[in-house]
Amino acid sequence: MNKRLEIIPAIDLLGGRAVRLLQGDYQQATAYHNDPIALARHWAMRKAPRLHLVDLDGAKAGEPMQFEIIRQICTAVALPIQVGGGVRSRAHVDALLDVGVERVILGTAALTDPDLARKIFQHYGERVALALDVRAERVAISGWQTVSNTHYLAFAQQMVEEGVRRIVFTNIALDGTLSGVELSPLQALLEAVFVPVIVSGGVRDEEDIQRLNALAQTTSLEGVVVGKALYEGTLPDTIWEAL
Repeated sequence: MNKRLEIIPAIDLLGGRAVRLLQGDYQQATAYHNDPIALARHWAMRKAPRLHLVDLDGAKAGEPMQFEIIRQICTAVALPIQVGGGVRSRAHVDALLDVGVERVILGTAALTDPDLARKIFQHYGERVALALDVRAERVAISGWQTVSNTHYLAFAQQMVEEGVRRIVFTNIALDGTLSGVELSPLQALLEAVFVPVIVSGGVRDEEDIQRLNALAQTTSLEGVVVGKALYEGTLPDTIWEAL
């Protein structure tokens, strides 16, 4: 039986609206919906398997800022929801899990406080994933505003050794560009670690989905986060019916 690649709609929250950034640039934000709760219901009705929420305000602030909207989305839809952005402590993880989030995504703190990250990953197991945000093969943090000197493959391997059970890998240079997926960095990651991976960045159309689905059949690739392609219509919102 073929493995079913999860196609996960992204809802990026900025100022209470659903937006998309271009390559992580907050100055290039396009607003797509003023009601993120209604948008979540839309994707649920389209049979999406889960939702990917990013608290962009929280990512810049260093603490989650969109608890109330996230809580309302968790209440409004019967879908598993994963959330990232501004998670810097166990208290942040607990607060998100308490409002109904299934999976919390930890990024910046994993690089800046590896001891804390190790404790979080080992304590929460499957409930916390690593956000591996990459620009030019280096790990980016703080809402992608800072690029470290740490190579993404070495960091991924280190984090898996510390207890990471799942990685959400974003190629920042492609994010929001509709330029198509770039398989080489993803394939290198899949060869370096052997935990489930969800990829994000650059998806344009059904051909990209087909390429990723083919890769998923022989690797630990589990899913793909899609934002702009769905909002711009280059990937139809009937994509789940075709799977």
